[in-house]
Amino acid sequence: MRKGIHPAYGPVVFRDRSTGFAILTRSTRGSSETVIWEDGNEYPVIDVEISSASHPFYTGQSKVIDTAGRVERFNRRYGKDIS
Repeated sequence: MRKGIHPAYGPVVFRDRSTGFAILTRSTRGSSETVIWEDGNEYPVIDVEISSASHPFYTGQSKVIDTAGRVERFNRRYGKDIS
């Protein structure tokens, strides 16, 4: 690999704004804001809107859409009566 062309890759904390959930990982993205992590070290922090702690799919709070009612309504309006 050529030297000097790759971005810096280091530890970063990603923090969910709505739940306060945070995870320490590595990234090429940096930030001027910092936070003191559980191990006592200071890391750059990046605030995100949605994470696995707040996304409806992962929290089990996703809404179920009544597709059967929509299909029946469509068939009543535009479909042929098969019976």
